[in-house]
Parts: sequence; structure tokens; C-alpha cells
Amino acid sequence: MSRPVAVLMISLFLVSFTFSLPGVTSSVLHRSSSSSSLSRNYRRAHSLGSSYDFDPRDGWTFNATYLPQNSSSTLQSRSNKAKTNSGKGKAGVSDITNVALKALSKFIGVNITWYTGHDLLNPSCWANSKWTPTDESFVCALTLDGWETKPKCLDFLELCNGSQKCVYVRVVDSCAGCVAGSKHVDLTKAAFRQLGSLDVGIIPIQMRIIEKPDEREWNEDLWGPSN
Repeated sequence: MSRPVAVLMISLFLVSFTFSLPGVTSSVLHRSSSSSSLSRNYRRAHSLGSSYDFDPRDGWTFNATYLPQNSSSTLQSRSNKAKTNSGKGKAGVSDITNVALKALSKFIGVNITWYTGHDLLNPSCWANSKWTPTDESFVCALTLDGWETKPKCLDFLELCNGSQKCVYVRVVDSCAGCVAGSKHVDLTKAAFRQLGSLDVGIIPIQMRIIEKPDEREWNEDLWGPSN
């Protein structure tokens, strides 16, 4: 048997053997590819559809009273951010993906800001965890005191700046510097950047609780440990 033919036959045997392992190798390879693709989608803004309208009767309200002011009662270690409001964001139509997770609540109005640096350390939703979010994670911190109906630790949220720019984030921390009683969501830079410019600093948007992603889609870099 000539050498080229022998090499070809061995190669075909190895390929056949790899994909014949029952329920192991082929499914793992498929899952890895699928998970990677889905995880990339979760890093980008998605759309509710061009026909979606936010209706005040569905709980979409915004109270400007809770916009942080320049005083010691507002964000402290996070006070170096711009304090202007804008609905303009970074993500364009061509950047928007469609990743749908089931809604578990109605939309309500909240304010978003962003945080970074040492504020990322020791997220309070875990008593003992070695995981720490980065600027590229998709997580958030919520007002520590006075928001009686706020989402729970480790809930997933959908945040929308209009119907065309929405992201999913996970609650992993509390914001001690947020105004007591305010509906305030402090985001990592990557999540905030999908909804608006970091130079803006504060944006009033819509928020609702949604189901968590499937375990096959889980990305610890984005959301932390799954439980």
C-alpha cells in the first residue's frame, strides 16, 4: 500500500472514530461551538422589534426625583462619572442581535450608571466566592437600601434604552452609594456601553426581570458562577 493511501485511510478512520463516540465527543464539540456563538451574542445589544412600544400601563414610568445630585448622599467611590442624561447610545442597528429570554415581570423605569476598578471586587451576592467581575462582564449592582421591590441577588435583568437597544445582565452586588429608595442599576462598562456612551454617565431606561440563560449557554466570564 502506498504511503499517501495509507495516510488517507488512517485519517478517515480517526474522523469516523471521533464522531462515533456515543453521546460524548460529537455532542461536546457541538455544544462548545454553540455555546461560544451564544455567548458572543450576549455581549451585544439586542432588539425588542421595531414595532415594540413601551406603555405606561405596563409599568414603564420614570421619576426624575431619583436622579443623583452632587452631594455626599449620592454615589461616592463612583462619583467621577459624568452626570448628564441622554438617550443616545453606542450600539448601532448593524450591531444588534436577537437573543430572546422569557420575561418574568413588566418593565419599570430605572436609572443606570457604570462602575469599574475596586468597586468590582467582592460582589456581595456571594458569601465566599473567588470570582470577580471585570469591565467586560455583564453584571450589575442595585440600590442597597429603600428599593423594596428590587430584583433579588443573582436575578437576570433585561435593560432597554428604547426598543432597539437592550442587554441582559445579572445582579451580583449592592450599590451602597446609590440614593436610598432609588431604582438605580450600576452596570459594568461593557454592559453600559451597549446602551449609551460612557461619557454620558447616567441614563433613564426600562428594566424587567427575565429567566436565566440555559446552562448550555452559560458563560462565567459574563455572569459569574451559575449558582
